[in-house]
Amino acid sequence: MIDLAIVTAPNPDIRALIGELEADLAQFYPPEQRHGLPISAIFQPHIRFFVAHHNNVPVGCGGVALFSDFAEVKRMYVRPAARGQGAAPAILAKLAATARDAGLPMLRLETGTEQHAAIKLYERAGFVRCTAFGDYATMPANAISTSVFMEKPLG
Repeated sequence: MIDLAIVTAPNPDIRALIGELEADLAQFYPPEQRHGLPISAIFQPHIRFFVAHHNNVPVGCGGVALFSDFAEVKRMYVRPAARGQGAAPAILAKLAATARDAGLPMLRLETGTEQHAAIKLYERAGFVRCTAFGDYATMPANAISTSVFMEKPLG
């Protein structure tokens, strides 16, 4: 069983999970093509961040940034050893429910072209590819050349 808890400040578990995510992404993308929030930016008033536990062990995390007209998935990650046990769908469902509860009509995300399993997860959850949105839409093409943008209506 996956337990999800909101986290309101950085802690060692979150630092470890985000560190693992960064190491994973660094294998595929140069720094200018990685757009993840630093830990200091995650814990802001408009972001809800969650950690997933399995048997009291942190196995994943993810956040949702709440904007005026949409929400965005941020820093979603599940440890490789915990994949396939339901943590990723549970986190994603919690992020969607949080955005829906905030009255937002759309959930969007940015991921990378090499994140094949993540893209499949998002597609199974009802996300479809879309154009660059928000701040991404103003970035130079070379900064988002390995980005995949997706969205899902929350109605």
